[in-house]
Amino acid sequence: MTVSAEKTTQQAADASAAPVSPVEAAVHATADQARTASRRLARANRGWKDRALIAIAEALVEKQDVILRSNARDVDAGRQNGTSNAMLDRLTLNPERIAGLASALVNLASLPDPVGSVVRGQTLPNGLRMRQVHVPMGVVAAIYEARPNVTVDIAGLAIKSGNAVILRGGSAAAHTNETLVGIIRDVLDRTGFPADAVQSIDEYGREGANVLMKARGRIDVLIPRGGRNLIQTVVNNASVPVIETGEGNVHVFVDETADEGMAADIVINAKTHRPSVCNAAETLLIHKDSPVLPRLLTGLNDAGVRLHVDERVMAALPDGINATAATDEDWATEYMDLDMAVAMVDGIEDAMAHIRAWSTGHTEAIVTNSLVNSELFTAEVDSAAVMVNASTRFTDGAELGLGAEVGISTQKMHARGPMGLPELTTTKWIVNGNGQIKP
Repeated sequence: MTVSAEKTTQQAADASAAPVSPVEAAVHATADQARTASRRLARANRGWKDRALIAIAEALVEKQDVILRSNARDVDAGRQNGTSNAMLDRLTLNPERIAGLASALVNLASLPDPVGSVVRGQTLPNGLRMRQVHVPMGVVAAIYEARPNVTVDIAGLAIKSGNAVILRGGSAAAHTNETLVGIIRDVLDRTGFPADAVQSIDEYGREGANVLMKARGRIDVLIPRGGRNLIQTVVNNASVPVIETGEGNVHVFVDETADEGMAADIVINAKTHRPSVCNAAETLLIHKDSPVLPRLLTGLNDAGVRLHVDERVMAALPDGINATAATDEDWATEYMDLDMAVAMVDGIEDAMAHIRAWSTGHTEAIVTNSLVNSELFTAEVDSAAVMVNASTRFTDGAELGLGAEVGISTQKMHARGPMGLPELTTTKWIVNGNGQIKP
């Protein structure tokens, strides 16, 4: 019996062993359709995949008005339900953001295809020709919330890397995601791809998400993307392989040598450029001998940032600036809003100790003119991305030249940091011989 036949037999046995709910049957059927589609995708060459990506980009722009009408329904419902400003920002699409999504797809099409690229290869002494090559994962699933941009990003990355994808985008963006998935599936059908390469299970709600997390053997990898509660729910409850992505309790450390203007620009950009995203800075650590504290606090205050500060920073507040006393909860919080925790430290060792205690392993930055401090910081700070004299906002697949990202992994197995095309592949060993047998 072949491996695939054994798996099918086992799935059938599992199915007959217990009653299957209508939602479970529907999600399993979706996964099986994705598996069939993934086999066709695995055979697609780069030109075929790139044409589909460019066609999807064009369709998003062409159907912009339809997308915006659907998005307006979701945003209006969110406001009526008391959704936070941070989540509303993530939820909202506008012409500029749609153009950005389309541009990212075109850029993705310009990138090398990871499928088939050789990791290593050689001819062995016995004449066997060995290659380890990148191949698609197969069926990738994603669970996320209130982020319609993720629908497009993950679908594009999946197509380019030869994977089928199943999306669970959450009720907050249900209308927008339904429209986006419909557009993508129509384009796939027109360009000769199986439409089932991109599917959504939003209609099955939380029960559908729970079934997806348990669909071992049908889902090759599951990627959660969102806040702490969503990510931990998936990590703790899934029986399928999971790549944990990033809750971002992000730190910026300004040392005693930092240039005042550079420090102000980086800190304010890292906090205020788009505070609702995971690479926005949440905690500022500043050396006790740095002269830039007044300028930093004034700049943050002027930008509307609510400050949560320790005792030493409270004592150094410039006139006219209000702050609340920070607690352990503040050091642990990913605000995703215009709030920032601020602490004064005695040196780089104290700063790194604070980061070790409270970081989620996403991104940390140092602003410094000291080569010694920059090398120590990058060597010892154990996060997926470490910035030297640059905003934390650059921890992003598009910004780092990956085209887009499926998420930012904070784990250490297989993928870490922004996950682009190579991270959605695995490897296969291909060995060619001419009759060799084991002696």
